[in-house]
Amino acid sequence: MSKFAKGFKDFTSDDITTIRDVLHEAIPITGSICWDTYVNGAKTIEENIYNSPRDLYQSVYDYPYLSSSANHIFDITIGYPAALSHSANTGNSRKINTYNQMAQVLMGTDITGSVINFDRDGNLDSGEKITQAYFINFSRLLAKDEIKKQSFTLQVLTGGVGTGSGPTDILTIQDHNAKNNYRTNSAVGEYGILYTGSAAAAGSGVGLLFYQAGIAVLSASVFDGNEPGYLSTFPTASSTSYNNVHSMFTGSSISGSGDAFRNRLYNISFNNTIDINSTVYFCRLNHGEFNCSSNSSYTDADGKIVVKDLPSQLPKAYVTTIGLYSADNELLAVAKTSQALEKSPKNEIVIQVRLDT
Repeated sequence: MSKFAKGFKDFTSDDITTIRDVLHEAIPITGSICWDTYVNGAKTIEENIYNSPRDLYQSVYDYPYLSSSANHIFDITIGYPAALSHSANTGNSRKINTYNQMAQVLMGTDITGSVINFDRDGNLDSGEKITQAYFINFSRLLAKDEIKKQSFTLQVLTGGVGTGSGPTDILTIQDHNAKNNYRTNSAVGEYGILYTGSAAAAGSGVGLLFYQAGIAVLSASVFDGNEPGYLSTFPTASSTSYNNVHSMFTGSSISGSGDAFRNRLYNISFNNTIDINSTVYFCRLNHGEFNCSSNSSYTDADGKIVVKDLPSQLPKAYVTTIGLYSADNELLAVAKTSQALEKSPKNEIVIQVRLDT
């Protein structure tokens, strides 16, 4: 129900419609914000990096996280399935539980109730699995309602770290052709395959991007020098070089693996998606309606119009405000016009009131 000028008028089904607008924002995340940007005086603590107390994940902020100005960018964690379990692995149970939790949430379970492991090509019945996974969970502040398909680019350094004279061996990973080739067999919506190189190629998938969830799953094999290589087992226990991100899955903590990933992160960019659902109310002022002001001085005690220059002058009013009321006469919303609109028996006016949700 609407109220404007003087009196009420009920809406009909022809007076109300719904519309949907889709907006996109470009989100650039430079690697430098993820390493050595905010360090304390002794340069031993990165103040924009938060490590969870039980070493479950690492959070990245765009400013020291204790500051009220800080914005959460993304979380990093790692995991592998129980098939790669070993008692000598650092944080073995936490990494297995993380992988199983992420796989159950994102991929679901099969008919036997078993958790479905992440698959490189999205074909759950066959194909190689992602068994050593980095999970990058983007904040809702950045991803909004979802990540736009075919807009995601992640660049990592495979031959050097992001310090010193400059980056070397930049590997670009993208969701090529995702607008036309994405998967729907996920428990949380749609996801695309992340590919290396300049185009999607069969068998070259190195990760998955879940658009609505805002989560990227990246195989650690991209750092082993054989992109898009795949390892069914970890490097041997004798491998102690922490330049090998792969080896850190067994020999380091989750936060340590997060450090290794951040130090090799060169750039992330994508477009987010914002869905704006609106209801539009067409407030129709017909020629014989709402021609009197709601001001009490407009009429006398008998209801006769007193604000007229000439006795023969037609009544008129100026519309500035519209109120939307419920069926029990409760004011729900108020809309203002940009300027006063003259209303008289000579004209009709249609005002659109839009409520965004």
